[in-house]
Amino acid sequence: MTTFDDIRLLRVTYLRGPNLWTYRAALEVWLDLGVLEQHPSDQLPGFVDRLVGALPALEEHHCGVGERGGFLQRLREGTWMGHVLEHVVIELLNLAGMPTGFGQTRSTSRTGVYRMVFRARDEAVARCALAQGHQVLMGVINARPVDVPAAVEAVRDAIDRAYLGPSTAHIVASATERRIPHLRLNDGNLVQLGHGNRQHRIWTAETDRTSAIAEGIARDKDLTKRLLAAVGVPVPEGRIAASAAEAWEAAEDIGLPVAVKPSDGNHGRGVTLDLSTREQVETAWARAAHHGSEVIVERYIPGEEHRLLVVEGRVVAAARGEAAWVTGDGQRSVAALVDAQLNSDPRRGTTEDHPLARLDPRGDGSILADLGRQGLTPDAVPAAGRRVLIQRNGNVAIDCTDEVHPDFARVASLAARTVGLDIAGVDLVAQDIGRPRASQAAAVVEVNAGPGLLAHLKPAIGSPRPVGKAIVDHLFPAGDDGRIPLIGIAGGAAPHRVARLVAWLLQLSGRQTGLACREGLFLGARRVDERDATGALAERLLLNRDIDAAVFENGPATILDQGLVYDRCRIGVVTDLDGAEALARHDIGSADDLPRVLRTQLDVVLSEGCGVLNADDERIAALARHCDGTVLLYACTAAPLSAHREAGGRTVLARDGRLWLCEGAAETPLPLRGGAAEPLAVLLPAVAAVWAFGLAAPLLAAGVDTFDAPITAETR
Repeated sequence: MTTFDDIRLLRVTYLRGPNLWTYRAALEVWLDLGVLEQHPSDQLPGFVDRLVGALPALEEHHCGVGERGGFLQRLREGTWMGHVLEHVVIELLNLAGMPTGFGQTRSTSRTGVYRMVFRARDEAVARCALAQGHQVLMGVINARPVDVPAAVEAVRDAIDRAYLGPSTAHIVASATERRIPHLRLNDGNLVQLGHGNRQHRIWTAETDRTSAIAEGIARDKDLTKRLLAAVGVPVPEGRIAASAAEAWEAAEDIGLPVAVKPSDGNHGRGVTLDLSTREQVETAWARAAHHGSEVIVERYIPGEEHRLLVVEGRVVAAARGEAAWVTGDGQRSVAALVDAQLNSDPRRGTTEDHPLARLDPRGDGSILADLGRQGLTPDAVPAAGRRVLIQRNGNVAIDCTDEVHPDFARVASLAARTVGLDIAGVDLVAQDIGRPRASQAAAVVEVNAGPGLLAHLKPAIGSPRPVGKAIVDHLFPAGDDGRIPLIGIAGGAAPHRVARLVAWLLQLSGRQTGLACREGLFLGARRVDERDATGALAERLLLNRDIDAAVFENGPATILDQGLVYDRCRIGVVTDLDGAEALARHDIGSADDLPRVLRTQLDVVLSEGCGVLNADDERIAALARHCDGTVLLYACTAAPLSAHREAGGRTVLARDGRLWLCEGAAETPLPLRGGAAEPLAVLLPAVAAVWAFGLAAPLLAAGVDTFDAPITAETR
């Protein structure tokens, strides 16, 4: 059998935002098939069967046929290996738990060279999937053994390293459902929702409205209890113990049984419950001291542990814990029984994807303490039929939101507000959370900042709760999408001058305006960075809390090399088709190839926004059909605008030394004086863009007259 050399990966480019291919981030790969160009899939003996044997789910891929099995049909009919690599990569991503359905492969002007692209939310994950897919495909082509499970595991590891945690991802997904944009600010879970001065930040279940003072109070459990008791929230009696001896003294004064826990611990670490002897109390004190700076001894409240999630004073979800038991068989040890009867539950695991944690009877001090009270050790063999308590209130993961009595909802809300947290996890012990508080012993035992959301997103029993939506609604009331107005100017020759004038006019209107163009990054009239800001540098505008409008220059090279830095914009402008000669490396041969690139700027216009197009070039005017918003045309002559005006559309026309703002048959003159020094190629699109934005004619005229394009020392 012929052995084929590897497909060469000539160039790999991560497109971080909307681009030529898709609205979302994608990885674009230039491939050289070499001699495989002469060997499509139907001409390699046994190839299709080997490939489907390695990746059976390829049968689910629709491909261009549009139905299940479509890709297999293409394989058997004959398709080129660039297309096959696209589907192999997508399938590895699917198997690794990051489903993606978008991919395209297109030939170029060079024989055997293709552009392959697939959607990818993270560059590192995309590159890993590409490398693994490339390796698998070459193995199948050359009839070598391939290890698909290992390839999937490598991609899964990359996903685990790179992606947001499940709680943060759920909040971001809830924001996306409301069309609120997001930006990831670090490699962890710090995320910005919204842009500019409309933004809010989250870090899992903490927000930029979460008070540092409130967090400090929540960490100090003794202080929290004193504040809660002062406002009438039921809390267990207790006090700080500086030594094991003091702990026993406190226990005798409070009355047995007691609970012992660190004053500043979290996640239940160092907590021991239902202690009735001096030995138990002193052992528990030592364990708690290991997990916190101080130790609290408090009255033990019998009942079930509950976690109530409070957002902006309202209980939005509740979960209950339950004791974990095993039953002896007279043969296996406690540790073996735990593995067989509890840890075998697929809901238990070591990652956040599992609603229940694995139990470690040898390493968990609370489990060891409870076993000791039953006269057992992890290696002891319980008699057949004997029930052994392993964990008293493990894993609060049973949804009980619909059971919460209004009494307890009020208590939880008051507790969160007393501590001062906008989002809080209120831990409450009660016999029955569905009955009135007065009918039972109950108490709030902790109030936590940054509470985990997983118990409410993936409960072990019960329905998931839309806690992410509650958090997003807290930060962004109804009707607030977190967006500031963005204006994107796309073209080859004029965009930077147009962008400068547009930013100047917006600033005059009272907007705190940012500008990113080839001449630098500007905040108002001040240039803060002299580097070309048409690429990733432009994102700094979206992060700036002072900005309430921003203007971006987007040349075709920016769109092809990086994609846009924003997902959607209020105004999208396309000015010209110059510069094709500099884009040969992108297989751009002439100006006729540029409309499909610059169309990206029109594709991202919001439905309530406006696309502004140069009607003097019919290739640009034809992009109007791709705009979700309204369309405003401009031209140096009346003829290209006539049909649009007859339909009642808005236009900007140069005539008799003036600019005319036209809506249908109505015309408003815009006299030009000092600003007339700017060419019409700059004036027309700039005036059209800010008129579409909503600026009135008198302000437009004054702004154009006072525009000074050169950058002076004072503006740097």
